[in-house]
Amino acid sequence: MIELLRGDHHVHSTFSDDAVSTPEENVAAAHAAGLRELRLVDHVRQSTTWVPDYVRTMRALVVPEGLELHTGVEAKILDRAGTLDIPSLPDGVDRILIADHQFPSIEGPLGPTEVRRRIAEGWAIADVLDDYVAALLAVMQRHPGNQLAHCFSLLPKLGIEESAVGVERLTAWAEAARDTSTVVEVNEKWACPAPAALAAARTAGVELVAATDSHTAADVGQYARVRELIEDLP
Repeated sequence: MIELLRGDHHVHSTFSDDAVSTPEENVAAAHAAGLRELRLVDHVRQSTTWVPDYVRTMRALVVPEGLELHTGVEAKILDRAGTLDIPSLPDGVDRILIADHQFPSIEGPLGPTEVRRRIAEGWAIADVLDDYVAALLAVMQRHPGNQLAHCFSLLPKLGIEESAVGVERLTAWAEAARDTSTVVEVNEKWACPAPAALAAARTAGVELVAATDSHTAADVGQYARVRELIEDLP
């Protein structure tokens, strides 16, 4: 499992409005950290227009020998049907990072405050989790061959422990990832997925990758929480 730590598959640049390091700075940091793989990723929405410029910038980067560079975009799940908030993508974007930034309900994305309010008014946790996992299954089926970014990171924001997902839902989630060739990232920033989910993924034969979710070059390839999450995995 230590080989996981030789890559960082979720690194943001100044193409994201909440990141501070340029693509060039991220590449230099990855090389300095001794990484073999780096995936540069930035946030998009349906209205995003800069992706062609992003691809041109990535293609122009000078990549040191021994480092393999990948590109991607990060988009949030909008609803239970697995719709993504994403524009048309040009050639050169080889992976979508699928993110649970908001709750993907039947009626569209809900913020954590609204979900907490509905839970307080009687929305059963089991039903919340059923809808959430159903959205994950749907988006993997609609967009196969991509990557789940910081999966389950939304749950604590809703006041729900990841352990509440349970074996049955985790098994369905892991098997769907396997069947759709979906990669699951182990995320440093949010310390997720938890060991139970990672064990389910490994049992199902899902590919795992390590990711810092870095927004500054100083964090690229720097793992502590990921080490803890994977240390007991086979």
